[in-house]
Amino acid sequence: MSKCPRCNQSVKLEALVCPYCKNPLKAFGHAGIPLYQATDESFLCDRCFYLEDDSCNYPQRPYAKSCTMFHDKEKPLVEEPISSPARGFISEIKFWLGQHQGLSIILILILISVLLTII
Repeated sequence: MSKCPRCNQSVKLEALVCPYCKNPLKAFGHAGIPLYQATDESFLCDRCFYLEDDSCNYPQRPYAKSCTMFHDKEKPLVEEPISSPARGFISEIKFWLGQHQGLSIILILILISVLLTII
């Protein structure tokens, strides 16, 4: 459940409009497009990343109360990748063999043929 920015009532995450005050919650009536809205007397542009780098071309700029492109400038645009924990030597070999199966089969066949010629 989320809260409506206008009336602060709890609404379902899938809701396109607030059932209490009819405030639109998703842009263009589409569930996949979030609509960011200012909750107080300030504007979204005051804390938007795209105003800072001057890439915003919305006509409401810099006085937008609702926007589909808003990104808080305090948060990074791209999250840092989570590094994988250190793996052991055996698991590294299994990973490499899984990634290079064709080469692994060829190397095993060459090794078997060399062993057969020696014996």
